[in-house]
Amino acid sequence: MKVKLSELAYARSGDKGDGSNVGVVAYDSECYEIIKSALTTERVKEHFKEICFGNVDRYEAPNLLALNFILHDSLGGGGSESLKTDAQGKTHGLGMLFMEIDVSDDFKVPRRAPVA
Repeated sequence: MKVKLSELAYARSGDKGDGSNVGVVAYDSECYEIIKSALTTERVKEHFKEICFGNVDRYEAPNLLALNFILHDSLGGGGSESLKTDAQGKTHGLGMLFMEIDVSDDFKVPRRAPVA
């Protein structure tokens, strides 16, 4: 079965010069193991192929149940140099959450507290 990454995690993003920084935080340890396996640098690069022209680096933060990605050469120069609508990469986290992830058929989507 496939689910959107947003069912397993939330994300935050921003700029790092000409690169975008996307942090993905799993809702629980089971979700972390799934995203750690599914979100490879190759998969993230493919997902952002239309905007990421450089390498993708991945950093693991297991104590936070999180992965952090740097999408190099994705902001058209970054900040005031860029002609992109989102020169700081603020929408890249949301874009990541649309990725579909394979999970087992018996996977139960974790219950989350309602957003106020």
